[in-house]
Amino acid sequence: MTDCLFCKIVAGEVPADIVAQTEETVAFRDIAPQAPTHVLVVPRAHHEDVGALASAEPALLGRLFAAAADVARIEGLDGGYRLLTNTGRDAGQTVSHVHVHVLGGRPLGALA
Repeated sequence: MTDCLFCKIVAGEVPADIVAQTEETVAFRDIAPQAPTHVLVVPRAHHEDVGALASAEPALLGRLFAAAADVARIEGLDGGYRLLTNTGRDAGQTVSHVHVHVLGGRPLGALA
């Protein structure tokens, strides 16, 4: 997708602080972190949201979450971390390219 910010990051057209990458995923720091560690993990292939990815490539969805767990290990989030995906505008998804937020580095508390 030519106008997708995350596709441009994956392609190297937009700079990002890359934390990790595989043949299928790229992980980079969020530009507006909500926790001391806030990394986004995206598939290189464009899928609008988690539902679209689950329908099109369910095995890749599993590998996306495995990559997120690897990021948590790399970032030293031994005390725990939160994985979060937003699907749709009402849930707060601002970029229509499926992504997993890896949040940690402090106690996050319960979800309200």
